[in-house]
Amino acid sequence: MDWNLVRSFLAVAENGTLAAAAAHLGISQPTLGRHIDALERDIGVVLFARGRRGMTLTEPGLSLVDEARAMQAEADRFSLKAAGNVQALSGTVRITASEIVSTYILPPVLARLANAEPEIQIELVPSNMVENLLSRDADIAVRMFRPVQNDVIARKTNELGMGTYAHEDYLRRFGTPQTTQEFMRHRLVGMDRSNLIIDGMRNLGITALRDQFAIRTDDQVAYWELVKAGAGIGFAAHFLAAGQPGIRRILHDVEIPALPIWLASHQELKTSLRIRRAMDFLYQNIKALPLKQEQHVANE
Repeated sequence: MDWNLVRSFLAVAENGTLAAAAAHLGISQPTLGRHIDALERDIGVVLFARGRRGMTLTEPGLSLVDEARAMQAEADRFSLKAAGNVQALSGTVRITASEIVSTYILPPVLARLANAEPEIQIELVPSNMVENLLSRDADIAVRMFRPVQNDVIARKTNELGMGTYAHEDYLRRFGTPQTTQEFMRHRLVGMDRSNLIIDGMRNLGITALRDQFAIRTDDQVAYWELVKAGAGIGFAAHFLAAGQPGIRRILHDVEIPALPIWLASHQELKTSLRIRRAMDFLYQNIKALPLKQEQHVANE
């Protein structure tokens, strides 16, 4: 049986429509439709009921989903083992990291990696989602927490120091809070749907509701740009504030725990020469960065 047909069946079953499944697989919708038709002909059963709202699994189709997932897991395992056996410093390494890390930390590191290993092609995926290393969504992940998945190896590089910051234009207009009580009466920059900041403030003993943040965004880069523009007071990494004209740290006594930086990869990939080389290069270069301590601010 053609594995591509089974993979297409599983994609439609999990995404619900031909359009969404085709986008997920990176193939055209007509091609995907032909895959489903061919699979139904091969096994002699109707797998989906076609409707205006999409594709609904029939009883026979529903009974085959778990088997298709098992085949996908074996295919992923095969792919990982094959990648781990590649002993060449050429090919692609796919790296995923948060938007902040991808935008402000990794570019110079990856530029040096590209210069050092010109045969390695680099794919950078800025994302705050937790990419699945087991299914090869990424070869290497840079994360702010220690991965706990089985078969994933992780190395801690260093820590990201955090503080409370605002632009001097904002502080000139509204004053500089000296206590957390005064801080809560200011215009705060928060997150939209994410609870990251609310949970972090709770751990510091500060209770906050979402509507207490006057401006909200879940995009980390946009968040920092809002703070830089004087839209309000926000939380940011020390290295972001370093060298930024007009940015001031406030509430020095409020100690925000540093965020650990972890490099993670599937253990099967540790035998891949190019991925191991990229992993070691990232580890050495990120570890060398002064990310934990507050650094010199340009206008101080």
